[in-house]
Amino acid sequence: MTANVWAYRIGIDYLAGDLTGYGVEALDGIIGKVDKHSDEVTAAFLVVDTGMWILNDEVLLPAGLVTRIDHTAEKVYVDRTKEQIKAAPEFHQDENLGNADHRDALGRHYLAHMPFGVPPA
Repeated sequence: MTANVWAYRIGIDYLAGDLTGYGVEALDGIIGKVDKHSDEVTAAFLVVDTGMWILNDEVLLPAGLVTRIDHTAEKVYVDRTKEQIKAAPEFHQDENLGNADHRDALGRHYLAHMPFGVPPA
């Protein structure tokens, strides 16, 4: 069975509010704010505006990386480090958002960097 990093994990309350503008925290700190998100069942994602943190100002994170959403604090927590996110295939919203090859490359990257003991989505 292949893990689907493009689906929210069971128990993640992603429908309780609009995630746009929520802060996003990696395992080792803040990476940016949610610019766009999708809650499509097997193709869910977050587009995160990273500001000047990396050369490209946006990253695409599969929803399966989300470990918790705090709607009160407006924060989304993901189970990858800043370096793992920075090392992902470069993302350009205009070019890559609907691109299946880019999505597959991102999925492979994040599955290869799955933290020990974390169950797949």
